[in-house]
Amino acid sequence: MQFTFCPLFSGSSGNAVYVRAGDTRLLIDAGLSGRTISEGLASIGVLPETLSGILVTHEHSDHIKGVGILSRKYHVPIYANDRTWQAMERSLGNIAPGSRRVFESGETFYIGNAGIMPYRISHDAAEPVGYRVYYGGHSVATATDIGVFTKKTLEALSGTDIVLLESNHDIDMLHANDHYSAQLKTRILGRYGHLSNEACGEALLQLYQTGVRHAVLGHLSHENNTPELAMSTVCGVLRAHGLELSEDIQVDMAWRDHVGGVYEII
Repeated sequence: MQFTFCPLFSGSSGNAVYVRAGDTRLLIDAGLSGRTISEGLASIGVLPETLSGILVTHEHSDHIKGVGILSRKYHVPIYANDRTWQAMERSLGNIAPGSRRVFESGETFYIGNAGIMPYRISHDAAEPVGYRVYYGGHSVATATDIGVFTKKTLEALSGTDIVLLESNHDIDMLHANDHYSAQLKTRILGRYGHLSNEACGEALLQLYQTGVRHAVLGHLSHENNTPELAMSTVCGVLRAHGLELSEDIQVDMAWRDHVGGVYEII
């Protein structure tokens, strides 16, 4: 049966990831307009009315902008922990009672064919989580909006077939950005902010030791990063530790303004 992973859009301006596990079709976040996400799904041959659920990582607008409209228009259930529901409910608008699903962070649950493990992450939100989705002896995961890559995060992602990993900013570009206040820079660089390119490379090196062989870099900052810089920095860390790209590990890029790669997990 089909196990598909596609970062539809990933960046500081909006995020949505599509996962298909057999007959179960999921969105992880919907942080762009309902129309944009629907068009993104259509471009890979998916009708939004066939979605089995929307999994929400946290309540920031670049992760929930389209959640409410997609749920109302296509009758799609929304899954989030209780604290995230409290933080985002007003922003979503009217949600049908039957579409409001609550889980406990750290406890695996099931949607159709898919096993869902929401693991806690370090970010400045009510109760942010990443997701690992299991199907047919394989798994895929999202790991963005992470201020620090902890031992628990490493354990949650250990051995994943493919992971969307945050490579948010270049530290020098961030420091030089005159548009950002000192307070905002401190937030981004802090324990509850975002992973830098260098930190992403170090995290991926740790994940490689657990058996991870494929990563997609995501959630890049529009002002404080470029795809070329993120890729060169992360791959530079891996090469410095003796890894050969494409042979030992595959690293791809997710995009903010167009649909990313469609990966079939075998």
